[in-house]
Amino acid sequence: MSARRENDWQCDHGAQYFTAQDRAFRAEVARWQRAGAAAAWPARLAVLDEPSPKAHTTHIERFVGTPRMSAPARLLADTLPLTTDCTIEKVLCEPQGWRLWSTEHGAIDDNFDAIVLAMPAPQVAPLLRAPAPELAAMAHSTVMRACWALMLRFDDEVPLTFDAAFVNHGPLRWMARDSSKPGRGGPETWLLHATAEWSEAHLDTPAEQVAAALLEAFARCGGPTPAAWTAHRWRHADVAPERDPAPGYVWRDIDGLGLCGDWLNGGRVEGAWLSGRALGHEMLRALQSV
Repeated sequence: MSARRENDWQCDHGAQYFTAQDRAFRAEVARWQRAGAAAAWPARLAVLDEPSPKAHTTHIERFVGTPRMSAPARLLADTLPLTTDCTIEKVLCEPQGWRLWSTEHGAIDDNFDAIVLAMPAPQVAPLLRAPAPELAAMAHSTVMRACWALMLRFDDEVPLTFDAAFVNHGPLRWMARDSSKPGRGGPETWLLHATAEWSEAHLDTPAEQVAAALLEAFARCGGPTPAAWTAHRWRHADVAPERDPAPGYVWRDIDGLGLCGDWLNGGRVEGAWLSGRALGHEMLRALQSV
């Protein structure tokens, strides 16, 4: 749930929207809405198939963070003591508790009763090789796929009859008029997401070549040439579908180690929130009984 910002321009370049099916998550989204951190996005949707596009009608309610996708996470973190710009490169469980080492500061003085790794599986695996090799192996076996994102800025409104589209041909899988989302301002902005297969095949392709290919695909869908573009490569954007059912979360009473995230719970924003919530309840049960 990320956004790129520059002066009066911004663009959601990660998760584009989220849905809410679970009752508890719907209640949480309603809280975000009351706080001004989320809103429904009644986008005009299309499905772009060759040879002709068609309108996409759906009763699924889609939500976005306001004024950008990162707003719900910022709301959740608002009352928490946070340490940022601190890259954890090593974790060990010692008799006094968990110890952490960071790239920037070396050994961190505090000991911790529990730790949670809420990050993509490929980033979990190297941290757990020493303290939890079986969980490291589980994370290592999880296949996560890349996604190239291209953010486009225009001087004028783009004359397309939809605000977002699922694309079923070429290198693109999604395009959206980011400036159509509630709470947005600034110039006309569009976001293009490439397919996982295309992104994986072009993982190390220079950004200029990626942009040229995706802009060509955008033009085939009726899009004009932008005034400016910015590319971003997500290395771990989603989980490959051919895998065993995810466990939802992981918690070990023996040493206070927890894992959560969308990769453990079917992907999507709602899956990530439900994973973290379930782990949080399990941690409260375990730590309060000590």
